[in-house]
Order: sequence, then C-alpha cells, then structure tokens
Amino acid sequence: MEARRDVTDEPGRRTDQGKAGKGTVLVVGSANMDLVVTCERFLRPGETMLARDFATFPGGKGANQAVAAARLGARVCFLGKVGRDAFRETLAEGLRRDGVRLDGLLTDPVAPTGVALITVDARGENTIVVAPGANGHLTPADLDAHAALFAEATVVLVQLEIPPETVERAAALARAHDATLVLNPAPARPLSDALLRAVDVLTPNQTEAAQLAGFPPDGTTTAEAAARQLIRRGVRSVLVTLGVDGALLVTAGVVAHYPAVPVTPVDTTAAGDAFNGALAFALADGQRLEEAVPLANAVAALAVTRRGAQPSMPDRAALDAFLDAGAAATHAVAR
Repeated sequence: MEARRDVTDEPGRRTDQGKAGKGTVLVVGSANMDLVVTCERFLRPGETMLARDFATFPGGKGANQAVAAARLGARVCFLGKVGRDAFRETLAEGLRRDGVRLDGLLTDPVAPTGVALITVDARGENTIVVAPGANGHLTPADLDAHAALFAEATVVLVQLEIPPETVERAAALARAHDATLVLNPAPARPLSDALLRAVDVLTPNQTEAAQLAGFPPDGTTTAEAAARQLIRRGVRSVLVTLGVDGALLVTAGVVAHYPAVPVTPVDTTAAGDAFNGALAFALADGQRLEEAVPLANAVAALAVTRRGAQPSMPDRAALDAFLDAGAAATHAVAR
C-alpha cells in the first residue's frame, strides 16, 4: 500500500516536502550525559539492589537524534545548551566525531550539563529520570541568535526536553524558513493548538499520543483514536511508534500500519531517538514520509540490539548489513 501524505496550499504553509531533498537536518534539543546501571529487575520503593554494571554514555534526546541522522549520512547541525564542565567536552567531542556541526552548541555559565539516570533490566527495558541542567536554559533568544541555521535547514527536528517557549519558537522559525517540522513530543506535556498546527510530522509513542490527545494514558485508548484527535487539532501527520508492533501513520485521509523488524532487544533506551533521527535523515534526503517509515523502523530495531544511547546508533554500512542479513524493512498495511 502506498499511503499519501496530505498536501495543503494554505498561504505560508509548506507543501509536501518543504525545501528540496538532499538537505540539512537541524536538531534543536537536549544533550545529556547518561549514567546507566544494569540490574536484574527494577527496584521497588525503599529497596536497595546491587547492579550488574555501570557505564556512562553520551545522550540526550536531541543529541541522540542528531547522531542517528548523521551516521546515516545526513548533513546535521545541533542547536542546544550544555554546562561549563567535563561532560560538555565529552558530549561535544562525540558529536563532532560523528560529523555533527556544532555551530549552535551553546554553553551556560551557571547551569551544569544535563544528566539522565537510567536503569536497564534483564529484558532490556528501561526507566529514565532526567535532570535537565543547561537544557532548561535554552531560550527563544538563543534560537533567534542562530536563525541562520533554520534558513539552511530542510528538516527541523525538535523534542520536549527543552523549555516549552523554546519549542514554540523553534516551530515558528521552521515555518518562517519553509522547513519541514518533525516534533518528537517526549517527555509528553500539554501542547497548544498553535504549536500542533505548525507540526508536519508528530512522532509520539502510544502513551504520549493518548496524553497529548487528552485521553487517560492507561492503554485503553487506541493509537488510531489518539492520532485522529491530534489530526483534528491541526497536526498534518501523526506517526505513533508502537515498540514491537512497529508504527502507525495517520493523516486526514490515510491510516497505515508499518510492522516492526523483529529482533531480540538488549537495551531499548534510545529506540525512539534512532527512529526519529532516521526519519529526519530520510525526509531531508528527499524521501516521502511513507518511504521513510520502513527505514526508521529498521534503524530503531538495530539500535535496540546494542547497549547505550548514541553508541547504539547504526551507520549506513551497519544498517545495510542488517538488512542484507534478512531484517527486511517492512512496508505499510492498509487499514
């Protein structure tokens, strides 16, 4: 089935792909140092447990997604804020090594670099607590000072680990410069209709989709029902990630399910980031949304077979080998 991405001719509104393909991805978001412990199971309240091991990995949803897109071959620029500490140098060196431009990597004089405290259980599932640090000090004025980065971007990719007013400004700048806006609404929080109307592709997981649509996040609302509600609020395309069940694409005229690539997970920490970075790469490369989803599914599947956030992101050679070995990128099933 070939699903259709809606096109609108509203004045000032992007059409199917915004700027031409083979373009630049601008990631506006967070950079954290991930402090990861691996345990047999998750703790109960008041319990102490000895971990199997401990490791640190460069992370943060924004930085993870920038690395995911860059390793696949996209031209990527990162716009975010870190602290004046040792973690800054580690994060900057990692991004630079993967070819991410750091024109927009800012340093806060007071706040520390953000950290994420991550527990991974024996099944590869995780819990995450984030201390935003300098990420919470990225302001709309910072974005305005780097508006030239938006002018050259084909795709702008944003998450919600930065202040809401900064997300709103990123959306406005993306629209002003005719870039395709992909919003990964994680961690979920209420979003205004004005922001949703600026979004070309919204990429929540099923829980986030229900919360954003105003439904209880208890699993009783289907992904399709939540996505349709978000479409009614003005989003052009909603792409709900469903973990082992793949992804569901919903527009005003199309509902299509893309099955996941089956793998045995080792660490699911950055699955969503791998998916979003790959999606941004494909869109900037000129692919239609319907073509981009199978590739994003495959990248996410390969990422969860590796430990860590940024270290788990595959490059194009690893992805091609994964697909050649029989991990076929699955295509949409009409609904």
